[in-house]
Amino acid sequence: MGSTIFYKKNEYFTLKADFYGTSRNHAPVILYIHGGGLLWGTREEISEEMMALYTQNGFSLFSIDYRLAPETKLPAILEDVQDALSWVENEGPKHFSINPKRMAVVGSSAGGFLALCTGMFKNKPSAIVSFYGYGDISAKWATTPNKFYCNKDTVPKEVARSLVSDKIITEGTVNDRFLLYLYARQTGEWIQEVTGINPTMNQKELIALSPIHNINGDYPPTLLLHGTNDVDVPYEQSVFMRAALLNNKIKTKLITIPNGEHVFEKDFHNPNVQSALSQVIEFLHEHLDQ
Repeated sequence: MGSTIFYKKNEYFTLKADFYGTSRNHAPVILYIHGGGLLWGTREEISEEMMALYTQNGFSLFSIDYRLAPETKLPAILEDVQDALSWVENEGPKHFSINPKRMAVVGSSAGGFLALCTGMFKNKPSAIVSFYGYGDISAKWATTPNKFYCNKDTVPKEVARSLVSDKIITEGTVNDRFLLYLYARQTGEWIQEVTGINPTMNQKELIALSPIHNINGDYPPTLLLHGTNDVDVPYEQSVFMRAALLNNKIKTKLITIPNGEHVFEKDFHNPNVQSALSQVIEFLHEHLDQ
């Protein structure tokens, strides 16, 4: 069982994180960010297998909630991630036996995107791991209708709108919110929904929020993992991110999962997945055990 902490709280919302410890004292830290298209998800979505993978290899783990779109837009969501990093750094050692100066941010899908965004923060983690994330929300893959989702039953606009709350949402299940995501991907309105920015009118604003366009010399070492059969986030997003990191002389590696789909690690015992996860642990040891 994890320990739940509140890392951000005001009169409008409360943000939680679950802490999972390891037997190691002053352990390096993983901050885990869930996926869900920025529209749904909770800190509890990390699987038991992935939780054990990290903690049994000597890493403490914080799995965080963050405010969800479209009720909250991306710039404010990024503030939540910054505040989570700050809480772990400044408050975490008061409560847990951790060393926050050795911290990696790990995320899946939209969480992978948010993890990559931490490389743009002033206070950066020591390393980043992106599972099938994306570095460019200004590109056509994100701002135009998705072919895969367009082949599914069309979601009426009024159904999608009925799923948007007039309150701040910090946790949402896929069952509650998936039709909103499906509508947004079918219409090509997803990025405008989550950012409040019109891609046609304000391309520069989206570029400013895209990690691939904002890499500098102190961007953290980054590990990318992506399956070649991902219909939600194109495999090329990780290919392009790797190229941009290499162009800026940032230590990076892309682990390709042949025929891997979105959320490929659900097939936890698949030999290709096990090999990839072993490399994740090696990467984390290399950059956090110094």
